[in-house]
Formats: sequence, C-alpha cells, structure tokens
Amino acid sequence: MSDSSLSYHVFPDCLWLRCDSRGSFVNSPALKAIAERYLGEGGKTIVVDLELCPGVDSTFMGTLAGLARRCLAQGGCLQVASPTQRTREAMESLGLDMLMDIDPSDAFWAEDAAKRRAALSAEAGESGTSALTELERTRHVLEAHNTLRSMNHKNDETFGYVCETLEEDLLRQSEENDSL
Repeated sequence: MSDSSLSYHVFPDCLWLRCDSRGSFVNSPALKAIAERYLGEGGKTIVVDLELCPGVDSTFMGTLAGLARRCLAQGGCLQVASPTQRTREAMESLGLDMLMDIDPSDAFWAEDAAKRRAALSAEAGESGTSALTELERTRHVLEAHNTLRSMNHKNDETFGYVCETLEEDLLRQSEENDSL
C-alpha cells in the first residue's frame, strides 16, 4: 500500500517517519508496519515528525504508544518532532510523555532536522502493506485503544467503552466471516 501522507528514511541513528496529514486510524497501520519492519531489523530509535500534521486521533496515539513501548524494550526510544500545541496537549493528557520524548529541546536530530526532512522525498511512504480488511482494521484500532487504556486509570475509564464496542464488532465480524 502506498500512503502519500507518510514518508520515511532510515538514517544510521534512527528511522525518521513523517506524517504530512492528520494522524489517524487510516494511516496508523502503515506507520506501524514501517516502524515494526525497522525494529524487526534491529533498529532502536524512531523519530515521528509531525511538523505538517494538523492533529492526531486516539488510534494514532495508541499506535505511537505501542511503538514507544517496543522501542524501550529494545533499549531505544521514540521521539516526536514538531507537534502542534494541541497535539502535544492531547498526547500529554493521555500520558504519552511518560513513554516518549515529545519535541525534546536536546534532541540529537534538532540541528539537522531540515536535512533529514529533505531526504524523505526519495522514499514516498511505501509501507509494504496491502489494504486492511474491516476485521484487520478493527483489530488494529482495538489494539491501539487497549494500549492507551493500559497506561493509566483515567485512560481505562476514557477508552473502556470504546474497547468493549470494538470487541463486540470483532466478534460480529468474526462470526460473519465464519459463516461465509
């Protein structure tokens, strides 16, 4: 699948991933696929550049949280570059700042961010994934929300109903697929 809202480049010190539109349940599966391939190949550090991203939804944030946990488990980190103030506040309100560095002032990439962004045009968002089925997309959204839900009590209350509804949808979709 090609997702023109995402571009990336693997540098010696990190995977730089840029989202040029709203970060959402639509492009978060591609974000996850690109990052998981990088982490599976031994990479440790991911920078998600949100300079041109006007906002993010909870699925996108849950996907970031899951990737941040995986980076930490591998001895690395996930950093977010240039989020809008509203995006930063949304991420912090869910506790994502406990898992990742949000626009750190001492970022190793701060002085050459423009050069890194210029290198992205060569790899215009090929994620290597095909379009998700409705069942796969529901699983992805549920996983992202369960990640957020597991982070703290407030998130559990906020996303509990969403997860229950998604679990019901999964059950229904699975039953429909089994009957085909």
